[in-house]
Amino acid sequence: MLRWLVALLSRSCLVSKGGAMFYAVRKGRRTGVYRTWAECQQQVDRFAAARFKKFATEREAWAFVNGGTPGEQQQQQQQPAPADSSPPLAWLPTATNKNAHGPSAVIQENVSQREEPAEDLFCCGTCKRPYEQSANEEHTAKRAKHDEVHLAPTVSGDKFSYMGDFAVVYTDGCCSGNGRNRARAGIGVYWGPGHPLNISERLPGRQTNQRAEIHAACKAIEQAKSQNIKKLIIYTDSKFTINGITSWVDNWKTNGWRTSSGGSVINKEDFERLDNLSKGIEIQWMHIPGHAGFQGNEEADRLAREGASK
Repeated sequence: MLRWLVALLSRSCLVSKGGAMFYAVRKGRRTGVYRTWAECQQQVDRFAAARFKKFATEREAWAFVNGGTPGEQQQQQQQPAPADSSPPLAWLPTATNKNAHGPSAVIQENVSQREEPAEDLFCCGTCKRPYEQSANEEHTAKRAKHDEVHLAPTVSGDKFSYMGDFAVVYTDGCCSGNGRNRARAGIGVYWGPGHPLNISERLPGRQTNQRAEIHAACKAIEQAKSQNIKKLIIYTDSKFTINGITSWVDNWKTNGWRTSSGGSVINKEDFERLDNLSKGIEIQWMHIPGHAGFQGNEEADRLAREGASK
């Protein structure tokens, strides 16, 4: 009876109470186990290739921090681990797909942003806003599944990078003086180091950051179709573009291009073009934090800024 009571008390110390979870950070600013997502987020937010995971028990959380699950640790003690030749693991943010099912290793996460916001008038000195973060982002992150992604893009003989059978491209748009009379916007499309399809162009027409983001994605899809690419992953730091094409556009068309509040869709022509181009190709939309150390995003941003200066 005494042993049973001791075991029960020990288990109660390790299992989370009231449905709370343990957040383990294996790679971040400070590794360890945290009781709240807010504490965990401070260690991994904007940290390149952060590795973290949520667990129901403290024992499992510390096992992850120390290099595996309790079962894996026991196995490692019995036999040495083989040399790891696989690519490094990396946490990849939002994956959203309107028409297709992408690679199985991609982790789905909710993206929350209000429908068709007013043009963003804030722009940093480098022509791009920093990493996007809304007041509701923490609550969204609590509902999302954070895990590790085991697939890394591999470069094919034709210089395209692939994740599974999906070609990979990074797009970005920027606008200096966004919302002002002398605004200058540009688009950037990055396929890989020295790739002949890398694009840096000035945005035609109305100069805004949101239009630049949409048109950068349009350009990437046009290029993909010209190369007979049937499956495409688009990395972008624009949640607005992802939400617009995956969640809002169908309702807009049904409502005569009116928002849920009854107003006119500001970027109607831009989303019409993106929607039309998205037909006949499977697209996996991936959100990636801007200015967080991801090379593809940084290169697309550089191309967009160069385009804005043309």
